[in-house]
Amino acid sequence: MSTPLLEASGIGQRFGALVVLEGVDFQLATGESVGVVGPNGAGKTTLLSILAGSIRPTSGRVRYEGNDVTSLRADRRCRLGIARTHQIPRPFIGMTVFENVLVGALLGATDRRTTAYERVVDVLETCGLVDVANRRAADLGLLDRKRVELARALATDPKVVFLDEIGGGLTDSEAIELVGTIKELRRREIAIIWIEHIVHVLVQAIDRLICLDAGKIIADGLPDDVLADTAVIDAYLGAAVT
Repeated sequence: MSTPLLEASGIGQRFGALVVLEGVDFQLATGESVGVVGPNGAGKTTLLSILAGSIRPTSGRVRYEGNDVTSLRADRRCRLGIARTHQIPRPFIGMTVFENVLVGALLGATDRRTTAYERVVDVLETCGLVDVANRRAADLGLLDRKRVELARALATDPKVVFLDEIGGGLTDSEAIELVGTIKELRRREIAIIWIEHIVHVLVQAIDRLICLDAGKIIADGLPDDVLADTAVIDAYLGAAVT
């Protein structure tokens, strides 16, 4: 059996008396696309932050390409090929779109400036940002800011990307536009873990679906099977999938 690209074992997280995650175990294969759903407060973003290295878990281990990375900071994980986006885009608003993406290329896995420039051009094309490459990030609408957030992550040359509600705040049509870009990541065999509340958009671009509730995984499997699970319906979906 091949080594998983990413593996979480017994992940637990406490903030004082508050238990946010408890005994979370899962594996991510190279090129696999996994969606994560669950009610607010389920621990989804905390889990992503632990995997990305911005939070160290109270218990458990994170392994990447077979190596224990639990103690590595987010910047060091980035250079190994782990990138993430945030629910609220965080562009450098005084910089142009090109400059924002170049920061990712220079600080990520790419170490030569000429290679970095070539990568920025490729990423701008992939994310549909060529026409706004010279605009300041401060002047962009939400959809383009989301695209810049994704482009900056991709510029680091990742093997896995964590998407934290990249569809949040967008209309259905805008969110669907992003699905095309995310499908391109899959074609390039970049693994994805995607937290999203817009379930009908999410399922268009994933192989597998996980549902978290109260800090625990309550379902993990094919999207249709998970969405039909009575525990998932009771905890998150209610009467209908939205």
